[in-house]
Amino acid sequence: MFPIVELPEIGQHYTPWFVPVFSEEALIQFQRYVSGLIVSENKTIDGINKLIVHESRNQSSLNRLLTVTPYSESSLNQQRLRLLASLPGTRLKSKGVLSVDDTHLVHYGLHFEKIAILWDPVEERYAPAHNLVNLHYSDDQTDYPIAFQLWKPADLVKIEAGLQAVGIKLRTSKFELKESNPKKWRQYLLGVWSRHQGKPEVAALYESKLLIARRKLAQFVADYPGLKLPITFDNWYTQPAFCRYLNKELQLPYVGTLAKDDQVILKSGRETLQSFAARLKQEHLDAVKLGQKPFFRKITIPYKGEKETYYSYCRTLRVHNFGKQRLVINHTQPDLSDKPRFYNSNRLYWQASGITRIRRHRWPVEVYHQEGKAEGLDQYQVRDFQAISRHIGLVAVTYSLLRAAPHDQALKQKLQRQLKYDLDDSTPAWRRTTCAQSLWSLGGLIAAGLAQGHSLDEVLSPLLAAVYT
Repeated sequence: MFPIVELPEIGQHYTPWFVPVFSEEALIQFQRYVSGLIVSENKTIDGINKLIVHESRNQSSLNRLLTVTPYSESSLNQQRLRLLASLPGTRLKSKGVLSVDDTHLVHYGLHFEKIAILWDPVEERYAPAHNLVNLHYSDDQTDYPIAFQLWKPADLVKIEAGLQAVGIKLRTSKFELKESNPKKWRQYLLGVWSRHQGKPEVAALYESKLLIARRKLAQFVADYPGLKLPITFDNWYTQPAFCRYLNKELQLPYVGTLAKDDQVILKSGRETLQSFAARLKQEHLDAVKLGQKPFFRKITIPYKGEKETYYSYCRTLRVHNFGKQRLVINHTQPDLSDKPRFYNSNRLYWQASGITRIRRHRWPVEVYHQEGKAEGLDQYQVRDFQAISRHIGLVAVTYSLLRAAPHDQALKQKLQRQLKYDLDDSTPAWRRTTCAQSLWSLGGLIAAGLAQGHSLDEVLSPLLAAVYT
């Protein structure tokens, strides 16, 4: 990490887009915070404040940006999207794909507001964490978050009282679970809530991750009525009610992810996808040996400037609980030796290549969760829930600036002239570029001081003091 002696060029270049959001003083703190998120290894308020040495300010100034400064998170997100829409490479395109996913922001300790004990699939254990639901956009040139929201744990007291208030009876025998088995009580109460969430007064009692995803997608449709982008998601979100909502209410195409124990309904009865795929594989291998038409067809899809090959089975079938679906079973190996992947879509005329291409664009949201954490997505120390939400919004801005920069020729050419090397287009590369530019600025400051006749000690003393303090 190099001390920041002037705001990085990427921050200065895009600041005008955010002038409408902040007051003059808050805009300075916004610039400092975003610059620190890009350059600093320590993404906390204290770490960022220590790194910025070109002006001396108490870290409380940055803290106020998250806690008390009056600005609209919604307006900040709108300006971020307007900036991205201004560049041909990052604007929304008709071939783009939306994906829905969530990630855990793990924090050890229960002193953070709205934190919950959640299953961590990476560590394969329960851990205290916030959960962030994301609506992400991807095409072959770019990707970035469209909308996001922190999930709030269910308030069981509120749900219990709310259900009873609207006349929904709870089993008397279940009340003892409150003391004897709180986990089962929670499961029971949320199960009752889920079965009645079609009623507005019940839905208002708790916003699940699925309801957050619904609302974010409905808002996207309202904001972009002429852009019917397909939605893709993993198995957790591939739930019948969610798929019906996308199909009937929003009238959007989707590509979901089925599990091996989901069932297709054949003339012979129900069969799990695992069994169905194994039978198809054997019939395919037998057909290939006999020189007959194979069941799995070789397809090639474009993805991020590359070509990818799959071996696909595609047919319209009835899937238990989902109704008639376009089913795709994919392998990556010609001999089908790898595990099959199962995808479903409500567009019954789509072919395997189109469905596979759309599903492939779910991966960038996973990359965003990884790279976003490199930008500080889970490195907050503030306890207040709104402050955490604001931090996440500023991380989304930071990530978006790094996604916009490779498509901004004016900025790119300016930095190439200064740093004297060709710039890579990846997000990590642009983070390194910003660090390199900070080093350049530091070197320039030292050179200017020496040229003015100051000693090296005189030039470095105030910088060292700021870093040490």
